[in-house]
Amino acid sequence: MRQHGKLEYGGPVGPHAAPQRTCVGCRVRTAKSELLRLVLVEDLVVPDLRGRLSGRGASLHHSLGCLELAERRRAFPRAFRVQRTLDVSRVRAHLEEENQEMSCRTPS
Repeated sequence: MRQHGKLEYGGPVGPHAAPQRTCVGCRVRTAKSELLRLVLVEDLVVPDLRGRLSGRGASLHHSLGCLELAERRRAFPRAFRVQRTLDVSRVRAHLEEENQEMSCRTPS
């Protein structure tokens, strides 16, 4: 008998399946909880840390490498369905700050 619920690639079926999102940088499909949600405020891409800002969202790994890939591929205008240049400086600053915090926690 087939279980009801949305089938996910390689994931569990049923009520406890984790929502999946695709990183706009590396295009890897991952659990929503492992990605940073981004939203567009005017022409500025901002991190949505609580996941409560309104509007269309895009997901990105907590990695400067994925941010650079997304910029190089011009993925943000496509993800937000706009045809203009977008400012990602707030996202870059957030990821650099996260990276710096992680390096401070790691013992040398």
